[in-house]
Amino acid sequence: MSALKDANLAVKFSLELAAIAAFALWGASLDGVLVSVVVGIAAPASAAVLWGLFAAPRSSRRLPTPARVPFELSVFALAGAALFALHWTAIATAFAAVVVVNALLLGLLDQWEL
Repeated sequence: MSALKDANLAVKFSLELAAIAAFALWGASLDGVLVSVVVGIAAPASAAVLWGLFAAPRSSRRLPTPARVPFELSVFALAGAALFALHWTAIATAFAAVVVVNALLLGLLDQWEL
């Protein structure tokens, strides 16, 4: 069971990194050089800062679980929407499916507190 729990947390961390990448790719795809550079940097940076403040396990401002779970799932939903906006439908669908399975396992394995 320990290997499954470790693997599930590794998947969650991978999803966090993938979400940041999705925001960067979406921002960089926008029309206009200045807009694409600014949003391509600001969107993933904002997501990373907000995650670090409100969802990171060692944050002093970490949200309580009932508020943090919807926050985390919202970040992942926005990342999925960014992938859809890029017209990467298959990748967005796969990302969303992994998020759902990961969230279910986080609940079943009692890992939301970690």
